[in-house]
Amino acid sequence: MGIPDPPWVSAQKPKAPPRTPLTRDAIVDAALRIVDSEGLDAASMRRVAAELGTVPSALYSHVRNKHELLQFALDRVIGEIELPEAHPENWQEDVKIVAREMRRVLTNHRDIARVSLGSIPAGGNALRVVEWMHALLREAGLPDRTVAMVGDLFGLYIGAYAYEESLGLASPTGEDMPPEQVLGMLRDYWSSLPPTLFPHTIALLDVLFEGGPDERFEFGLDIIVRGLAATAASTD
Repeated sequence: MGIPDPPWVSAQKPKAPPRTPLTRDAIVDAALRIVDSEGLDAASMRRVAAELGTVPSALYSHVRNKHELLQFALDRVIGEIELPEAHPENWQEDVKIVAREMRRVLTNHRDIARVSLGSIPAGGNALRVVEWMHALLREAGLPDRTVAMVGDLFGLYIGAYAYEESLGLASPTGEDMPPEQVLGMLRDYWSSLPPTLFPHTIALLDVLFEGGPDERFEFGLDIIVRGLAATAASTD
């Protein structure tokens, strides 16, 4: 049996484990964890600070505000895009591959796509993708003005598509329902419309409700790429 210390000897408290140094990368990591688990609105500066075991004021030495933090988080996500080797002779398929990659990484992180809407991503990873796209399309012979504008078009299409996917399909009643039930309600209603007032909608009823998210995304992507190809051909 050990000899106890005298009562006047202070017992040493166990040392707390060393805290991970607070860096911008650590802050962005925490923000993305929150977005992935709870959604974009949950990623407040206070919530991120709590995730890191610190106070909100400590974050401002590394990020200006929540807006800047979310821009960093979006750029981190864009960094997950795998760019293929560019083939100007096969540029249409290369563009589609990258568009699918953009959708994939955005939908992998809940509603992070919302950050891309209304702002121009300007981080290092975003610039890497932009430079790849500019190089591919210029070398394929597309006009410079078209190349300069296509980034906006793709960003809007893919960002909006991914964001809408993150929301799910809302029911007309506001109640939680599986997508097939929502579509069934809409189809039943549209099929009841007066044919004399809505002859074309009634005629299209079967095809209006065909195709899932992947097929509809590919349809829009194909239309955009065909338009770019037609623009390129008109300048030859």
